[in-house]
Amino acid sequence: MQIVVALTGASGVIYGIRMLEALKKLKVESHLVMSEWAEKNIEIETDLTAEYVRSLASRYYDDSDMAAPISSGSFKVNGMAVIPCSMKTLSGIANAVDDSLITRAAGVCIKESRKLVVVPRETPLSRIHLDNMVKVAQNGVIVLPAMPGFYHRPRTIDDLINHVVGKTLDQFGIEHKLFARWTGGKNLAKKQVIDR
Repeated sequence: MQIVVALTGASGVIYGIRMLEALKKLKVESHLVMSEWAEKNIEIETDLTAEYVRSLASRYYDDSDMAAPISSGSFKVNGMAVIPCSMKTLSGIANAVDDSLITRAAGVCIKESRKLVVVPRETPLSRIHLDNMVKVAQNGVIVLPAMPGFYHRPRTIDDLINHVVGKTLDQFGIEHKLFARWTGGKNLAKKQVIDR
């Protein structure tokens, strides 16, 4: 399996980093692209470096490299996750503005009917944001907002992050143990089996 992972300038870059960590642990081939502001947010929001994040991926491409393999539909991947997805990137995808490798690779997934998951991280949402989400959803894109659940009784920020990343992995049929699944009623709260 090959998954394209794009990190954009929205707050919540840790979601994309955790996705890459999970894919590496699960031995899933990842093709990474980061926008300029994703790299800045790594510095702002974490104690990690862009170099560390790049090291998690099987392959890395610069966002300006429009000749990268993932810019073509002839290069086969199983899908793409834009995590987190800024409203600028969402707008670019919704309106087919292929002015960066991220939006081009997303457009390729749409035109080739491959799985594309966008994980928007913004609040509150304007009507424009919502219209763009509807527009991409009408074109087969999965809109998976960074809204963690609480039925698994999260105890740490990592638990909340893992829930969103696990839900994203679920969209690609990738098995994981990032969060405890709903089993019904109060039994779930008694014991958590979470792979950290």
